[in-house]
Amino acid sequence: MRKIGGQLLLCLQSGTLKLLVLAGLILLAWGTIAPVGTLVWWLSQSSENLGIKKSLIRKSPRDNLSSKLEKSQNQNIDCYIVFLPGVGDFSANQLTQGEEFFLNELERIHPNCVTVRDVFPYSAANESLGGRRLLAPLWSAAEKADGWFSNTDILIKIRNLWRFAISADDRYGHIYNLGIANAIVNRMNAVYPLPKYPKQRLKLILIGTSGGVQVALGAVNYLDQWLNAELIVVSIGGDFDGENGFDAVEHVYQLVGRRDWIEDISQIVFASRWPITVGSPFNKARRQERYTVVKTGPHAHSGSQGYFGTTTIGQSQTTYVELTLKKVNQLPIWSNQKQR
Repeated sequence: MRKIGGQLLLCLQSGTLKLLVLAGLILLAWGTIAPVGTLVWWLSQSSENLGIKKSLIRKSPRDNLSSKLEKSQNQNIDCYIVFLPGVGDFSANQLTQGEEFFLNELERIHPNCVTVRDVFPYSAANESLGGRRLLAPLWSAAEKADGWFSNTDILIKIRNLWRFAISADDRYGHIYNLGIANAIVNRMNAVYPLPKYPKQRLKLILIGTSGGVQVALGAVNYLDQWLNAELIVVSIGGDFDGENGFDAVEHVYQLVGRRDWIEDISQIVFASRWPITVGSPFNKARRQERYTVVKTGPHAHSGSQGYFGTTTIGQSQTTYVELTLKKVNQLPIWSNQKQR
């Protein structure tokens, strides 16, 4: 609490908190109708598109991304790594240099895995903010603004936070998370065709940061029903409510940096994360040792010294993203694979 309070005081002194309050007031009324987009998407879908039929694992057209990630047919691909970015992202393909490096290295080190990089966790239709949307011009302007107006990117973060809230909402979360799960399976199939009759159980590793972890956990229940896969969630400074996904996931690893105070907020806001709520899915997973916290080092939540920062740490030759990569590779999820 003291750490969070100190950060808020620093924000107040710099004027950032004032901007946050103003943006929050502007978007508060708009946020109350945020679920409408999810409901409209739901009504526009057929049962087949939503994966309700057993034929959900269907052949999808390849795209430019899959051609770059194409694996030899002789290799045994039994592992999918799906990356779900944080609330500051504008679209599914807006990965930073550090995130690209991180995913490229995971694929290189683990040749039995392919990476899925084009799932936008803040749209049930997997559509970027610059797509066919009523407010697309606003989001595009906020994303491209520079100078003092670059602070308007807070609008994107608040907008995406509403989707985070919808994913955790008991009323609308089921629909929203179903859409994300459907997008995950479709993009997995586009990157590398899912076997209709796999000889062995697949491994699906959902790696998320910030609000992407909540969405990943929300999708887990559906992925568990549709796929014969071992489901693992790797949270890199992520936030989540402690309800969704914990009954279906094999294991959740929470990577936390020493200077990441944002990660502390969800532990306070969501009652399911409190130790006294002993019956919550989160606390049951802790008792069953299916939830593990891993300290990553001097990481902040984001920026050049965040988990995917490309600057070096102190006087060392190691960058922040290389340290994150090392910690992820040390997790006991890469069975029978040579680790760095």
